[in-house]
Amino acid sequence: MRNTGFSPEWLDELKRKNDIVSVVSKYVQLQQRGNKFWGCCPFHREKTPSFVVDQYDGLFHCFGCKEGGDVISFVQKIESCNFHDAVARLAEMAKMPMPEISGDEDLIQQKKARDISLKILDLAKKHYHSNIYLPSAKQAQQYIKQRGFTRHELEDFEIGYSLNWNELIVFLQKQGFSSKQLLESGVAQTKEEGKIYDAMGGRLVFPIFNAFGECIGFTARALEKTDFAKYKNTAETKIFQKSKVVFAINLLKKLKQENGLSNIIIVEGQIDVISMHRAGFKNTVACLGTALTQDHARELKKLCENITLCFDGDEAGVKATLRSIGILQEAGCNVKVARLPKGKDPDELLKEQGKDAMEEILANASNVIDYYIDLALEKYDISSPDGKGKFTKEILAKLSGMTPAEQDPYLFKLRDLTQTPVDTLRRSLGISILPTFEKPEKSVLSDRINGNKRAVRFILASLLHKKDFVNKDIDFSLLLREEADVINIINSVSRVSGIFDRVDADDEFWQELIYFNFAEAKGNEKQYFDECVWALVEEKYKAEKENIMAQYKASQSLDERKALLIKAQLVDKKIREKNLDDFSKKSGGNENA
Repeated sequence: MRNTGFSPEWLDELKRKNDIVSVVSKYVQLQQRGNKFWGCCPFHREKTPSFVVDQYDGLFHCFGCKEGGDVISFVQKIESCNFHDAVARLAEMAKMPMPEISGDEDLIQQKKARDISLKILDLAKKHYHSNIYLPSAKQAQQYIKQRGFTRHELEDFEIGYSLNWNELIVFLQKQGFSSKQLLESGVAQTKEEGKIYDAMGGRLVFPIFNAFGECIGFTARALEKTDFAKYKNTAETKIFQKSKVVFAINLLKKLKQENGLSNIIIVEGQIDVISMHRAGFKNTVACLGTALTQDHARELKKLCENITLCFDGDEAGVKATLRSIGILQEAGCNVKVARLPKGKDPDELLKEQGKDAMEEILANASNVIDYYIDLALEKYDISSPDGKGKFTKEILAKLSGMTPAEQDPYLFKLRDLTQTPVDTLRRSLGISILPTFEKPEKSVLSDRINGNKRAVRFILASLLHKKDFVNKDIDFSLLLREEADVINIINSVSRVSGIFDRVDADDEFWQELIYFNFAEAKGNEKQYFDECVWALVEEKYKAEKENIMAQYKASQSLDERKALLIKAQLVDKKIREKNLDDFSKKSGGNENA
């Protein structure tokens, strides 16, 4: 049985108080069809709705990308959080007090340590922010004025200031936190002699939030010349992993919930994000001083699949753009590239040329292949045979993974640029320009699904989904002895969604039962169910008869052989009459069945 730290009964109540249709509707526009609700899947790109929510069973399932689960797993997937965080958010929505986690001691300690770290980070964030308005924060105030930050931006991004290396530590220790807890949260670091100090000491501090608005770490900027790096991030902790953090994702999520989100702009740094927000581009985020990762891409795609890269107009920005394109495309994002003038970053462009110039650059953002072409034209002199050959080869390599329909517009563009015939370009890609007359290969594979295995799965799925046509007189633990443990688990839940709290629902076996397609019954589920039951009973009777006849052949006693023949005739009679008595709840079972 799965150990979640919560009792199945409490989780059942949590799900009853968080109707899955109401929860999903906060993220997906649903329309009712019959007794189910349909919408476009929030986990992959689609135009025709294949995402269904079953209110009765408390489940969601996408027939396209195969994502599915109960209301807890939906919150986990849509909010990119762990099981316990999803439970906590649903408990808050249902106004249910969270019980003490029970079971695995390691799990309990991890949860407590995480809660303490989040509390420390939240207090540190508020303390830094209050410092920004103190008379002793003049250096920070001058920098803020120089950058043009408004009071509104200071509040939105909760920008703060660390007065020195020790003041925050003293404040937090007075709140009752130990040095060990401060170190684990990331707000403190250790000196060689073992003393701790404020990791962001003397810097302007930008809190880093997760998608739920929880402060998980900080980035800080030095305000005077230093031998250390200008920007500094919180050290890696169990809560803060730089490769997964997206700056301003909390504001992006809020924007989506309030106004919808058609596009996300990615820039390089926090200052650029703040400047873009000030200019009205509130769909802007940044990765945290690191290359964009697969985790970043997955996190962003949950909010919107249309991404515009707007990195600095220098060589490093180009390299970062090229690296990011593949990662975003692999995650299923639609990528465009907005090219800034050479040597400019978004903050500088907005200050020097204003919002209209940025709007024009974003409006003219290139699709990926056009961006590759523009870069290659800057690199090669296509007026020379050597340059033209290298240019053509490089762009054809970019086109090679695309479908012929996607390639065609670019082949004609290449033709116009290089004066190379389209047929020649197609041949270079390995595309035949002549029709082929090969007959498609016929599959030698046929559908050989084991009928009795299908019958077992249909019966188990019917039991799990509490179907009305299930024969209540049958003891299915007798009929399906090998699945007795599965049946016990099924009988322990009141509806399908309860299974997620008792087993690993990602297991292929349980996935098939949870999202079982009852369409194979072709509209006559009661008859189909009964046929499945009889198919299994008949198999057992035939096996019983085979065992009897084997004993008959081996016996040397005439009396014993007569008795065995009578037993075999009785089994034949049960088969003719389709007798289910040996598997009824009243019979208590048959030793030979």
